[in-house]
Amino acid sequence: MDATTNGRTKPAAPPAPKVYANAPDLRREMHQLLALGAERDGRQAGPGTGPPADPTAAERAWLLRRAALMDRMALGGGSGPVAAAAETAEQLVRHDRRHPGLVAGPCHPEATMPAPGWRPYVRQEYAAWTAAGRPGT
Repeated sequence: MDATTNGRTKPAAPPAPKVYANAPDLRREMHQLLALGAERDGRQAGPGTGPPADPTAAERAWLLRRAALMDRMALGGGSGPVAAAAETAEQLVRHDRRHPGLVAGPCHPEATMPAPGWRPYVRQEYAAWTAAGRPGT
């Protein structure tokens, strides 16, 4: 169940081990994200024949996968990965606030509070994204 503070909801994200149980291993996901980032930025030609059908959904999938990767790395400890996880989670939240129709989980970022951070939101969205068949990829 979600907790409420001052009328804002704190998402009750599923536990990280459950969310990331079927995620690609860290090294493989990092490699795939680097390749997608290079395609996205025009530094490398992609395997497709043109731009994605929905570039906003593709951008969100990239942001979500990157935030989830950083969250997974931060679970191992260390201040560097924790800071990167917080930063990439906030980037996903900013994107989702601009494109609320792409939010897949029950708690929208406008209705959630950031304390202790946005990482539970990333887990909520990653779980919903994988359950929906990884749209935008």
